[in-house]
Amino acid sequence: MSQREPIRILHFADLHIGTENYGRIDPETGLNQRVLDFVSRLKEVVDCAIEREADVVIFAGDAFKTRDPNVTYQRAFARQIMRLSRANIATVLLVGNHDMPIMEQRATSMDIFATLDVPNVIVGREEKLHRIETKHGTVQIATVPWPQRNRLLKYEEHRGMTVEQLDQELERILDDELGRLAGEVDPGSPAILTGHFTIAGAVFGSERSVMLGRDTVIKLSSLHLEAWDYVAMGHVHKHQDVHQGRYPGVVYSGSLERIDFGEEHEPKGICWVEARRGETQWRFEPLAGVRRFVSIYADATRDGEHPTDAVLREIARHDVKHAVVRVHVKLLQHQEAMLRTRAIEEALEGAHLIAGITRDVQRDVRSRIGIRNPETLSPQALLERYFLSKNTPHEHITELMRAASEIMDAKDGQAT
Repeated sequence: MSQREPIRILHFADLHIGTENYGRIDPETGLNQRVLDFVSRLKEVVDCAIEREADVVIFAGDAFKTRDPNVTYQRAFARQIMRLSRANIATVLLVGNHDMPIMEQRATSMDIFATLDVPNVIVGREEKLHRIETKHGTVQIATVPWPQRNRLLKYEEHRGMTVEQLDQELERILDDELGRLAGEVDPGSPAILTGHFTIAGAVFGSERSVMLGRDTVIKLSSLHLEAWDYVAMGHVHKHQDVHQGRYPGVVYSGSLERIDFGEEHEPKGICWVEARRGETQWRFEPLAGVRRFVSIYADATRDGEHPTDAVLREIARHDVKHAVVRVHVKLLQHQEAMLRTRAIEEALEGAHLIAGITRDVQRDVRSRIGIRNPETLSPQALLERYFLSKNTPHEHITELMRAASEIMDAKDGQAT
């Protein structure tokens, strides 16, 4: 029997609670304001899932910035996951590299949900195909967590291998696991693959500054795309479809918040998926509350004695309210002392944070002895100009020049 309605899936990833870049302490909570930004984005995602009555939420890994998050951050994450559980929304929590402990035997930051047997929550710590019953039918979700190199070291045949050899072995094992999962898919219901690793051809953003460990890169062909209706990826922070519009979508939803100015112009949000076997559709939806990063470039070189005015005009062209802002000012040398930093800061009063006001000063082109083209003068003339620049008395210049001429003549004589 054909599926009447699509299974509604919300896909997001790379939350990284604990990131404090460009933050300040919130006086009410005592937490860094940027941490609160990331928690707020998670709440926005959960609100969306509940309001739209999603059947499944897939979180494709990296809940926290570090492998050992503090209990306050864990509580903030758990509160939102519990809201999904109480709303009877099936939630898949994939284990990413930031969630994975260094030692395989240790618990991940996600394991508490499995340990407490939280209803409607699946922790994806192993390569496994899960069949989930929803009110709109069955959906199959295969979980492929971050491939951990350390788990190979417990086997005798892998000990003594170089890091490069371990990487190759890990890629081979992951390729085999992806093939096995594809072979277990029931063609009668939609199938989703969710993974946390790098696919060859993916374009990286600023996540290189927060990544832990080396990447295991998997070829697109290794995913066995013919088995899947959608591939929900995490780990790469820049939203993109690695499959470039072909079926199925192989989609990095991207991170939920901007980390730095390298992501200034990147949209941040979630992917809404409507899954049917063979005809799944998806779309990216930006989140409304994402913290903006704004760069302002002002050229004050034509404003004479009033370089600050050029900066204030440029600020007026931008919406800086609640944004992290940096200002870059181009100045002539004589304007540098005239720039009024306080006036610029007052114009940015509505910003969340001023990341910096930098100056690009165009220095005057002149030599230390006041000659624009010194190569056109003789050595004697240059020397005389040097003595004049040092305010040497005229009678001394005459004596020094006579001595210099004798030395130069003597050298010329030796050369011939």
